[in-house]
Amino acid sequence: MREVKIKSLKGGKATGISVKWDDGQFTLIVADRGILGCGIFDPAVLEKFQMAGAIARGTPEKPLREPEDLLPAKVKEVSAKAKKLGIKKGMTGKRVLEKLVK
Repeated sequence: MREVKIKSLKGGKATGISVKWDDGQFTLIVADRGILGCGIFDPAVLEKFQMAGAIARGTPEKPLREPEDLLPAKVKEVSAKAKKLGIKKGMTGKRVLEKLVK
């Protein structure tokens, strides 16, 4: 597991985590108001727990392995609570995080 502080955000900081095992990996960034994650996270769970969250999806050519990979990635799914914060599909991960920090 790797943990990094994401410092290049307007208005605050967030913590990124990457976890790897023999057959795969995932990455996630946690901010004050919610999360930005890769495609392993289930949007239905974000809704069930009323979390502000956005999901980006990697491709075989551009997998999302490290927290830094999420910053330029385009968001594909957004929870209802995240939408209330002004987060929309198509935003970059960095822009999403700027809305998730206080």
